[in-house]
Amino acid sequence: MKPTDIKDPEYFHKVVDCQHACPAHTPVPEYIRLIAEQKYTEAYMINWDSNVFPGVLGRTCDRPCEPACRRGRVEEEPVAICRLKRVAADNKGDVKKHMPQGPFKANGKKVALIGAGPASLTVARDLAPLGYEIHLYDEQKLGGGFMRSQIPAFRLPETVLNEEVNFILDLGIHTHFNSYVKSLKEVLAKDYDAVFVGSGAPKGRDLTDMVGRKEGAANIHIGINWLGSVAFEHVSKIGKKVIVLGGGNTAMDCCRTARRLGGEEVKVVVRSPFAEMKASPWEKEDAQHEDIPILDCHVPKTFVVENGKLKGMTFEKVKAEYDAKGKRQLVPVGGPDVFIEADDVLVAIGQENSFPWIERDLGIDFDKWDMPVVDTVTFVSTNPKVFFGGDAAFGPKNVITAVAHGHQAAISMDLHCQKKDLHTRPSPYVNLVSQKMGIHEWAYDSAVVDDPRYIVPQADKKVTLSNRKKEVELGFDGLTGFKEAERCLNCDVQTVFSTSKCIECDACMDVCPTACITFTENGDEADLRSRLKAPASLLSQDLYVSDTLPTKRVMVKDENVCLHCGLCAERCPTSAWDMQKFFYNVTKAGKACQ
Repeated sequence: MKPTDIKDPEYFHKVVDCQHACPAHTPVPEYIRLIAEQKYTEAYMINWDSNVFPGVLGRTCDRPCEPACRRGRVEEEPVAICRLKRVAADNKGDVKKHMPQGPFKANGKKVALIGAGPASLTVARDLAPLGYEIHLYDEQKLGGGFMRSQIPAFRLPETVLNEEVNFILDLGIHTHFNSYVKSLKEVLAKDYDAVFVGSGAPKGRDLTDMVGRKEGAANIHIGINWLGSVAFEHVSKIGKKVIVLGGGNTAMDCCRTARRLGGEEVKVVVRSPFAEMKASPWEKEDAQHEDIPILDCHVPKTFVVENGKLKGMTFEKVKAEYDAKGKRQLVPVGGPDVFIEADDVLVAIGQENSFPWIERDLGIDFDKWDMPVVDTVTFVSTNPKVFFGGDAAFGPKNVITAVAHGHQAAISMDLHCQKKDLHTRPSPYVNLVSQKMGIHEWAYDSAVVDDPRYIVPQADKKVTLSNRKKEVELGFDGLTGFKEAERCLNCDVQTVFSTSKCIECDACMDVCPTACITFTENGDEADLRSRLKAPASLLSQDLYVSDTLPTKRVMVKDENVCLHCGLCAERCPTSAWDMQKFFYNVTKAGKACQ
C-alpha cells in the first residue's frame, strides 16, 4: 500500500466517527470538551455554527452520531452525544452577541424560501449575513415547520423552539406566515434570483381502500395532520380507546400524545417485528414507559364500523420469514383475525411528498415517484433558479439531515447568484495541532476506563401524562453532564506517526491496549489486513500506513479499533508518535472560490 496522505482533510475526518456520521459534521469531541470545562456558551456556538438548532436537536435528534461512537468499542452504550448538546443549550449564557449582527450590507440579490422548516431556516441563517434579501413563506403562523407541528411539546418545549427560530428571523428575514404558496410560477414571477423549496413531506399515507375507511372517517385520523392540530390547539381530546397504526417515530409521538389527551387504552399496532420497527429504540422505550403496549406482526385488514360509529379494527397475525438474501416476507400464521376495540384510530404509516403547487411547465423534471430531480451535491433542480432541501428533496429523513441540506443549498444559491460553477465547493476548514504539554502530559484526559452511560432523568409520569406541554426529559445537571462528557474518548486527537523518528523498537506495538499497531512487510490492502496483530475486518475504516522504514517494514495502524489513548506516544522514546488535535469544520456559504 502507498503511505497514507494525512494531509487529506477527509482522512482524519473519517476517523472522528461521530462527526463523520453527523450529516452536518458537527465537531462533536470539541464541544464535549468545552462542556467538561463548563464553557457552555462556547460549546453552544460550536454547535450553532454546524447544526443551527442545538437546543432542538439536543432533545429530538435521531442521533446518527451515537452508533458510530468509539465508546461503543468499550461498553454497550455510546456517549450521550445528543443529550450533551442539550447541556450546552440549557446552560449557555448570552449567545446572541456571538452571532452575526444586522443590519447587513445589501448585495442586491433577493431569494425566496418556501416552507419555514429546518432546511429553509438554515439557508436563511447562512445567506442573511451575506446581504441577501430573504423572503420566507409558510402556511403556519410561526416558523419551525414540522419541528413545531409534528414534534410534541413534551419532547420539545415551545420556548426552546421559539428562541432558536428567532435567532434566525432576527437576522432581518422578511417573513410571510399564514401564506400558503399555491403556485411556484407566481413565486418565480416575483423576480427572485433564486428559490429554495423546503416544504417537507406534508402528506401522510392513508388506507383509503380498506373496508370501513369511509364509514369510520370521523374517528380515523392521519397521524401528522392530527399532531399538527394538537400543536395548534385545534384538537384537545381523543377517545378512551385508541389504536395507532405504524412503527416509526411519528407513531410514537401519536401514541404518547393520545395518552395525554384522554386515551386510557392506547395501543400501537405495527406490521413488522418489534426489532425492525423504524422508530428509534429510545422512542419505543419511552412509549412503553408510559404504559403503551406495542403489538407487532399485526397486518390491518378492516375498520369495523357499526351503525355509523367506529368500533375498532381487525388484524391478521403474521410472522417474518427471510430468504437467503435476507429479504423479509410477512407470512400469515393462521387462525382467526384479531379484533381490537377503538374509539379513534391514528394512521401513522409513513409520509409522502406532495407538490400540487409546482406547475409542470417550469423546467423542473420529476421522477417516476413524482419527486423533483435534484442534484445530490448542489441541491439544484433542473431549473437553475430552483433548489430543494430537507424532506422535499429526497423524501422524509430528519432535522439534522435537513440542516445539512440547507448548508449545501445555501452555498449553491450564493454561487448561482454570483454566476459561478455550482460544483466548485469550498474546502473544509481543518487544523492539526500537537497536544503535548510535557514529556508525559496531554492537554486532554486520555484515560480509557469502563464508564457506563449515565441515565437522563425524567419528570414524574403522573405529572407528564396530565399535561401535554410538560417536558418529560429533565436533562443532565451540571455534574452528571461533566461525568458523561468524560466518557468521550477524544477521537479527534489523532495519533500522528513520523517515519524519520522511528527506531523500530516496537514499544508502541507492545503497549497498545487494542493491538491496533503492527510493524510488518508491506503488501496490498487485503493482504495487510489479514497479517496485523488483530485482523482489520472493517473495510469502511482506513489503515494508516507509514513510509518504508529502514528494515523495509512499514507501520500499519487499524484506525477502527484505536481508542486514541495516547499510550503509544507516551511510550515512544523518540517522539515518533504524537497526539495532535484535528479540527474539521464544514465551510458555509460566502467562503467559496475566495
